Amino acid sequence: MTYIKQGTSAFRKTNLALFAGGFSTFANLYCTQPLLPQFTREYHISPTVASLSLSVATIALAISMLLIGSLSEAWGRKPIMTFSMFAVSILAVLTAFVPNFHFLLASRILEGIVFAGMPSIAMAYLGEEMDPTSLGVAMGIYISGNTVGGLSGRIIVGTLTDFFNWRVALAGVGMLSLAASLLFWLMLPPSRNFEPRKLELGKLTKSMFSHLKDPALLCLYGIAFLLMGGFVTLYNYIGFQLIEPPYSLSQTVVGWIFIIYLVGTFSSTWMGGMADKYGRRRVLWISLLIMFLGAVLTLEPHLFIKVIGIAVFTFGFFGGHSIASSWVGRRATHDKAQASSLYLFFYYVGSSVGGTAGGAFWSNLGWGGVVGIIVCFIVLALILSIFLSKMTRLATQRRSNVPTH
Repeated sequence: MTYIKQGTSAFRKTNLALFAGGFSTFANLYCTQPLLPQFTREYHISPTVASLSLSVATIALAISMLLIGSLSEAWGRKPIMTFSMFAVSILAVLTAFVPNFHFLLASRILEGIVFAGMPSIAMAYLGEEMDPTSLGVAMGIYISGNTVGGLSGRIIVGTLTDFFNWRVALAGVGMLSLAASLLFWLMLPPSRNFEPRKLELGKLTKSMFSHLKDPALLCLYGIAFLLMGGFVTLYNYIGFQLIEPPYSLSQTVVGWIFIIYLVGTFSSTWMGGMADKYGRRRVLWISLLIMFLGAVLTLEPHLFIKVIGIAVFTFGFFGGHSIASSWVGRRATHDKAQASSLYLFFYYVGSSVGGTAGGAFWSNLGWGGVVGIIVCFIVLALILSIFLSKMTRLATQRRSNVPTH
C-alpha cells in the first residue's frame, strides 16, 4: 500500500482539503450557537428550547453518521464527502429564509443529516491513507480545521447579526462554505488504499455491533460523549451570562470572545504530536485535567479570569478530542469508518444531551450549575480513561508474553 507521508505534496494537499472540509462543516454546525439569546428574545422561548437549534442538528448528524459511514464502505470516501459539503452549503443559505422557529428546526435537522457525509469519513480516510507516523499530526490538522470553522462561524454570525440581522449572517456563512467546498473537491487526492465492497447492510450491522463489544472502544466512545457534552454546555450558555449584567456585552463582542477557539487549533495539533511521542494515555489524562482547571476558572466573576478559563478549557478539550479520535482508528481492526462513525455518534449525542440539559442547570442554578455538570462530565471521562489505560496495558502485556518460534 502507498501511504501519504509528512513533508510530501500529497500530505499538504490532503491536509488543506480536509482543513477546508472541517472548516465548512463546523462553521455551519455551530453557527446558531451565538444566536441562542437572539432566538430567545425574538421567538419568546426559553434558553433550553433555543438550544434545540443546535441540538437537533447534532443528534441528526449522530444518527445519520451510522448509516453514511457504512455507505462509504461501498461507495467510496471522496464522493460522499464532496456531496455532503456542497449540500450543506446550499441548505445553510436556504436556512436564512425560514419563516419561523419551527421551520428553522426542520432546516437544521436536514443540515444535520447531510453533515454526516464529512466527519466520520474524513477520519476513516486519514486512517487509511496516512502513514502511521504522520497520522497524529494529520488528525490534529484536520481537527484544527474544525476549530477554525467553529470559531469563524461564531464570529461571523455574531458580527453580521449586530450589523445586519441573523438571516444575513447565516447566508454569509453558507456562501463562504461554497468556496470551501470547491477547494475541497479540487485538492483532495482520491483514495489509494480504499477497497470498495458490496453494500450488505446485514454484514455492516454485524460488524458495527462488533465494535461495541470491544471494551476499549466503548471507553473511547464514552469519553467522546462526555468531552463533547461538557464542551457544548459551556459554549451554549456562556453567551447568556456575558450579555447580562454586570458584563452586558454586545453580540459582536461575545462572538469575538470565541477567538479563544484558536488555542484549540494549536492544542489539537501539538498534543496529537505529543501523544505520538510520549503515549496517548498520559497526554489524554493531562488534557482532561486541563479541562477541569479551565472549567473551575470560569467561576471567577472577573471577566479577564473567566476568559482565561474558557481558553484553558478549550485547549484541553481539543487536545483530548484529537487523541481519542485518532486512538479509535488505531484500535479498530476492521471497518474503520464504522468505528469512527460510532465515536462521532456518541460525540454528537453528548453534544445534544449535554447542550440541552445544561439549559435546565443554567435556568435553575445559574453559571455555578453549568460548571457543576461540566465537572461531572470531566470526572467521569477521567475514570473511563483510567479503565482504558488498564485495558491497553494488559493487552500489551499479553502480546509481549506470546511465545515466538
